[in-house]
Amino acid sequence: MTDTHTKILFKYYSDYLDEVVSETMWAEIIDEEKGLYKLDNIPFFGPLIATDDIFYAEYDETEQKLMHRKTIQNSGNSIVQVAVLEKGFDKEIIREKLKSINCISEELNDTFFAAEISKDVDYSLVRSILTEYDSQEIIEYAEPCLSEKHRTDLLKS
Repeated sequence: MTDTHTKILFKYYSDYLDEVVSETMWAEIIDEEKGLYKLDNIPFFGPLIATDDIFYAEYDETEQKLMHRKTIQNSGNSIVQVAVLEKGFDKEIIREKLKSINCISEELNDTFFAAEISKDVDYSLVRSILTEYDSQEIIEYAEPCLSEKHRTDLLKS
């Protein structure tokens, strides 16, 4: 994977953790000389970036690695974060429901996962699944990176 991809460091404030976090993610190399990359990971803690977004990164002397500087082009994809509140609840139930409408996810641990909502998915379907469990206080969810397309989906429903 290293011929076409590289790891990039992202540093940002996480509302979820209430602190500055560092997250290293894989990115496809678009134009190394210009510092252009396309995100090929699902972010866990939510910088304003989603899978397939194109961004600018440059080498950071302090960190000794490539570091995200700014997003250049949004893909239309969105990212949601889900925290399981109810002890013993199997988060795979929600992950499978999301997968059935073409939303892939990555788990961080037993009680937290992030999901990619691709631009061709109607976000109102995703919101209804999450709201069902949120209203029962089984989960809490956040929408750190919601694309314009997905915001529009919610206005239509």
